Amino acid sequence: MIKRKGLEGLFDGRHFDREIIILCVRWYLRYKLSLRDLVEMMAERGLSLAHTTILRWVRRYTPEFVKRWNRFATAVGRSWRVDETYLKRSGAIR
Repeated sequence: MIKRKGLEGLFDGRHFDREIIILCVRWYLRYKLSLRDLVEMMAERGLSLAHTTILRWVRRYTPEFVKRWNRFATAVGRSWRVDETYLKRSGAIR
C-alpha cells in the first residue's frame, strides 16, 4: 500500500518551486491552455521551461490533486429530478 505523502514530500527533488508547478498544472487543466502557451507565459515571468516538462508535471500531479480535491468536495445525492413543464394547445396543428 502506498502511503500518502505530505504536500512538501510531493515536490521533493524537483528543480522548480512547488508554486510554479501547481500554477502550470492548474492553468493547463482549468483554462485549456496549450503547453506551448504556458511556456510563453512562464517565459514572460523569467522562467525557461520546455513544454514536455509541463506535460510531465500534468501527468504526475493531476491524479494527486484530484485525490486531494475529492476529500473536500461535497457529495451530491444519487437521485435527482427535473420538473417537466409542457403546454397543451387545443385546436389545429399549424
